[in-house]
Amino acid sequence: MTAVAVRVPAKVNVQLAVGPARPDGFHDLANVFLAVGLYDEVTATRADSLRITCSGPDADKVPLDRTNLAARAAELLAARYGLVPDVHLHIAKDIPVAGGMAGGSADGAAALVACDALWGTGASRAELLDICAELGSDVPFSLVGGAALGTGRGEKLTPLEVGGTFHWVFAAADGGLSTPAVYREFDRLTRGAAAPSASPALLAALRSGDPFELAPVLTNDLQGAALSLRPSLTETLAVGTAGGALASLVSGSGPTTAFLAEDEASARKLADALTASGTCRTARVATSPAPGATIVTG
Repeated sequence: MTAVAVRVPAKVNVQLAVGPARPDGFHDLANVFLAVGLYDEVTATRADSLRITCSGPDADKVPLDRTNLAARAAELLAARYGLVPDVHLHIAKDIPVAGGMAGGSADGAAALVACDALWGTGASRAELLDICAELGSDVPFSLVGGAALGTGRGEKLTPLEVGGTFHWVFAAADGGLSTPAVYREFDRLTRGAAAPSASPALLAALRSGDPFELAPVLTNDLQGAALSLRPSLTETLAVGTAGGALASLVSGSGPTTAFLAEDEASARKLADALTASGTCRTARVATSPAPGATIVTG
């Protein structure tokens, strides 16, 4: 095998409950993830050294050195199996960069699956998830996809049942937001968050598959911090609400904003309204849940 391509989804947090900062600097979370049908694709090819390339929207903002989670994934897997991480990893971006949709984490998970197949390491699912957790809090979910509750710092996953297809619009903002900066602002604003727990009403709404049940129980504890750092997002949220969204919220740490729609036609109409408003760079329609990291060639 000379090349393996892996497709991996973005995510939206339909609940992000954040506890106080821990001694290690992380926060305990009750993080309800939904994978959504916006995808990056990572192709691993045998090479003489570790090399990262990238194409697609905002490719110039993606680090091409060993700080990239895709590179780190290759190094960690190689180290476990006594290999030299000689691989070319090409990232075809379609998930917004630094947008609160776990694009970097997705690339790490995809690179891990691609390198495992390319090198024939035969790592177990548990081993891959362990490496994912070492890479970052969102990386395990990028591997698994679907829907899950993430606890701890988000890396401990419990699969969740989803009873139908949800329709979304994601409005990408100009520029990014630093996740650590958003958490620092959250700590400044809250000064003593409560211990997080999953919402029974939200879990029931996911099981029902009914967007009208899900809409009123969507929450994101980081939204206030993201809006404090990027006040212009308030206008984007207002446009989405006025355009018929059942619910509007910041996706993760932002600055991408997420809008739950009644159906596909409503989502497309809402995306047009957001694009025409000039309050966002692009507006993308997608559905959830979506599968996790999946080999598509190789």
